[in-house]
Amino acid sequence: MKFKDYYKILDIEGSKVTIDQIKVAYRKQAKKYHPDVNVGNRLAEERIKDINEAYRILSVPSTKRKYDRTWNYNIGMKQRKAKQKTSGEVAGDFFNMFFGSSEIKEEIEQSRLPQIKGENIETEINISIEEGFYGAEKKIALKDIEGKDKIITVKIPEGIQDREKIRLIGLGKEGKNGGKNGDLCLKINIDEDRKYKLKGKDLYTTLLITPWEAALGAKAKVNSIDDSKTSVYIPRGIQSGETIEIPEKGYKTPKGERGKLIAQVKIVVPEKLSKEETEIFKKLKEVSKFNPRRV
Repeated sequence: MKFKDYYKILDIEGSKVTIDQIKVAYRKQAKKYHPDVNVGNRLAEERIKDINEAYRILSVPSTKRKYDRTWNYNIGMKQRKAKQKTSGEVAGDFFNMFFGSSEIKEEIEQSRLPQIKGENIETEINISIEEGFYGAEKKIALKDIEGKDKIITVKIPEGIQDREKIRLIGLGKEGKNGGKNGDLCLKINIDEDRKYKLKGKDLYTTLLITPWEAALGAKAKVNSIDDSKTSVYIPRGIQSGETIEIPEKGYKTPKGERGKLIAQVKIVVPEKLSKEETEIFKKLKEVSKFNPRRV
């Protein structure tokens, strides 16, 4: 069996070199023996194959460590003693001697396969409007390779938009042949609640008022999502379903811009009346000429 001196092939002295130094040496040798500058040179063609193979093994820390252990124990020691100068190949049947079926050989074969990135995983999570407005941390459970639950904490940035996606690099399915893992893509669904509905960056809420407030006009306070109360003027004669817009009190964008808080008016009639209230409404019925059903 022929064991190739990858350091000799890359013109490197000894194994105590960094991955960056290996990359520099590889580029230099690849440029020197590239087929474009060695047209018809069969020796150069073989040499470039050895150079690529040497780089595939030495540029990966795990395969470099395995290679170094075998080389230093079986060849490096002899080379230092005898100061041998070879063409880059040294005979020696030591793969099976130390590794049985040869771990390095398996790594070499695997390194020749194309790297395949793992598949992306896509899923959805639901959050409240408040969580989207202020930002939050959510925990989700995913299945790992062994089928066990893996808990991942996801940071939801403040101002995230409904149906926006968050990409978590490397948390998808595992890559093959040294390829990168896929990504985890989370689609964010923002749920409506009793207080607010979200449309774009505007928040919609309901403002309950009395019949006399609607008829006479009034001032009222509207609760906003940032826990503040804003006073609004209710114009005389306002109808149910009409809206009052409050700028800069709505939802926010990732840049911090605020939308509008839009209060939809709903006129609420009291279910029970006192005697005095009943008399007032009877009097109003007698004196009022208003009839909304009149055509």
